[in-house]
Amino acid sequence: MSHDGQADRKTESGEIARLLSYAVLLAVSVGLFWEASTIPTSRFEVLGAGAFPMLVHGVLILLLLSAIIGSLRQLPRHAYARFASDFGDWAKARRLVFVLFLCLGLYLSALPIVGYPAATFVFLAVLQLWFAPKTKTAAIIVLFLAIVFSLGLNWLFAEVFNVFLPRGS
Repeated sequence: MSHDGQADRKTESGEIARLLSYAVLLAVSVGLFWEASTIPTSRFEVLGAGAFPMLVHGVLILLLLSAIIGSLRQLPRHAYARFASDFGDWAKARRLVFVLFLCLGLYLSALPIVGYPAATFVFLAVLQLWFAPKTKTAAIIVLFLAIVFSLGLNWLFAEVFNVFLPRGS
């Protein structure tokens, strides 16, 4: 691929990313416009407390729709397939980040159910075993650190600071 082809591809990918950001901002503005419309009015205000946020988000919605239409008109049809391919490569290169966020989400959702010590032990053990070298020494260190940071911090907060971390249901 020539240097100009790569520049075109980057420009197209950047324009699609911009289009997606416009779509996300549009969805947020529509949601905030809707929320502002539910703010109750008082008998002392003719327009109500939601009038200004509705005006701001209404203007934002119009500007974002205009920007989306402009982006759609600029992009050639083949750019979408290229972007999907580029995005797949980008996501594959960052798969460990996605694993980390998935584990974090599972940890945060398990925390109120199983409690801090158990959830933290599993979270730390799984992530450290995933990222650490696959040796017996590393596994022992990982389990030791998981125990220290789950049970040790729970003890420290409870006994020293008198702050009780989630115990689970």
